[in-house]
Order: sequence, then structure tokens, then C-alpha cells
Amino acid sequence: MGLRGLLTAAALAALVPALGLAQPRLAPAPETAARTPLPALAGGRVVAGPEGWTYQWPSARFEAAFAGEAVLFKVGAGDQILHLSIDGSPVGRLIKPAPGLYRIEGLANGRHLVAASVVNEMQAAPARFGGFFLDGGRPLPLAAPRRQIEFIGDSHSVGYGDASEVRACPGDGVWMTTDNSIAFGPLTAQRFGAERQVNAISGRGIVRNFDGMAGDTLPLAWPKALLGAAPAYANDDWRPQVVVINLGTNDFSTPLKPGEPWKDRQALRDDYVATYARFVRDIRARQPQAFVILLAPPSADSEIAAQVDRVAETLTAGGETRLAVIPVGEMELTGCDWHPSARDQQGISDKLSAFLAQRPEIWQGR
Repeated sequence: MGLRGLLTAAALAALVPALGLAQPRLAPAPETAARTPLPALAGGRVVAGPEGWTYQWPSARFEAAFAGEAVLFKVGAGDQILHLSIDGSPVGRLIKPAPGLYRIEGLANGRHLVAASVVNEMQAAPARFGGFFLDGGRPLPLAAPRRQIEFIGDSHSVGYGDASEVRACPGDGVWMTTDNSIAFGPLTAQRFGAERQVNAISGRGIVRNFDGMAGDTLPLAWPKALLGAAPAYANDDWRPQVVVINLGTNDFSTPLKPGEPWKDRQALRDDYVATYARFVRDIRARQPQAFVILLAPPSADSEIAAQVDRVAETLTAGGETRLAVIPVGEMELTGCDWHPSARDQQGISDKLSAFLAQRPEIWQGR
């Protein structure tokens, strides 16, 4: 089992059987079903173990190729929403599935690509995926893409409530309508055929979380394999050509409260700029080949954009040359709790994609 991967469009097309799918069905399978492990690729920031993968950052994905009429997969513990597909077409969605074995059957006898994508956020606890298994048939090889792109951010990068058409999402409405697959990061990665990581946490900032709440800020959380008191993340295969950072909304969206460590708004701004610049330098030290893009989210009186520009100026003055700032622009914010909608997410992706399309040389760095 590897720790990388999405097929290129050409490779995917080669796997789709000429006769197409018959009537694919997704259903639980008995634990007694015969299981032969099917070599798989994993994407996102995940931790491999003897029973599969554990993950807590968004956008974990698992893929395998096989020839046959059915495939098995195992879901581990943890609340998650899994989107299942065969040859790029959806075959079902599992919402908080019970741990156990599942089968996708009713496929045309031929070559297939199976994918399981985690689309929700899991701040409370990690989840697990136990891998794919042959149900007859034989394994086929997969090749990971050469392009890699990493997204670091907050709820806007997570896709918080972006599948909702209304701002009020009571109960578990936010959890149910958070869909990272339609957030700007995965949309952009898909457009360029790139493997992705989305290392983002709703409510977190550079130096200050939403409304001053407790919890690791992104510079503190980013080095970890999981959230909380977790070991450091290590993956020598992860060498993204592009790193996109979208942070600042939570630092500045609410007034300072008594007892917070900044004496006034300007002190908060200065701390944000200094810490953000240091964070980019830490990323540069780990990923010297990467082109770094700072997104500037909208805010009252363009406060965030002004501070992001200061971050870029600080880094440029220190010798940084592979860096750009892209303003996000105004959004309708009709997702849950005034968050970006699916249309907003597409708009951010369009801006980012237009920038990357004009600079194909960026993808040469590894």
C-alpha cells in the first residue's frame, strides 16, 4: 500500500470498460467474506498502519484499480461521510457508516477504478479506512500524478457548509452540508490533475482563533499528523510544487475581548504579520521547491488584505522570490453561518486556476 495518488485523466479513461457499468450496488458485506487485499493509493494527510489508514485532516482519499465485477472495502471507527465512486461515477454515499465490510457489486466485467473520498470535517476525533479487497478478479497497477498541491487554511478551505443553500444550519446541518470535494482546493487540484492535501481547521487562524477560542492555531497544528497532541507528520513522497494558504478570517472577524494577549487591534495585526511570515519560512524550509500563494480573503475595510500584503512585503524583503498574493474577491456567503457557497468556492478556484494556468513553469519544481 502506498501513500499517494490520483489517476491522470488518461489513465482513468483507460480503466473504464467499453461496455460501461451494469447496475452498481453498494451494500454491507458479511465479515466472513473472503478478502484478498487490493493494493491501494491514499491521498491527503493520513497515517498508515497495519489495519489501514487513520486521518483527521480533511480530504482523505483512497483508490485502487482492479479487473472484475465487484470489490470490497472496510470502514473503520469514526464519524465520517464517504463518497464512493467507480470509474469516476458516484455509486453511493455512506454517512456515519458502522465499522465493517462493504461491497460494490453489479459492475460490468472489466477494468475499474474504485475511489472512497472523505468529505466532512473531523475535529472531534479521527476516522479510519481499512482498505480495499478483491472479490474475485485481479489487481491492476496505479500511477500517482507528478503534480502535487497543498492547501492550508480555515473553514473556507474545509468547505464548511458549502453544500447548503441557506445560512441557518441547526443541529447537525453544518456537518451534513460540509463537502470538501466542492471546496476551492480540490476543485483546483482536479483541474490540474494534481494530488492534493487540504490541511485546514474550521475556526482557526494564524495567531487568533474565532472569537478568541482555545485550540491550536494553524502554525501550531500544521506540523502534526493528526490534531491535538499528535506526532509530527512525515512523508518523503509529499513534495508539492504549490502551497496555497488562506488564513486571516478568524484572526480579524471578531472584536478583541478583555484578557486576550493583544493590547489593541494594531498589536494583533503586527503579531499576525510576524507569525504568518515565520510560518511561511517554516513551510519553505520543509518544501524548498514550492511556489507559495497567499490568498487574501475579504474583510471590512480590506483589513485582512492589507495584512497579507504586509506579510508578502516582509517575506520579499527577506529574499523570498517564489511567492504571490491573490485576492479572493467578494463572495455571496450563502453557505452555513455566512460561509462560502458552492458558487463562491468555484469562484475562488477560478481565480487560483487562472493564475496557475498562466505559469506552467510552476509545476516543474520538485
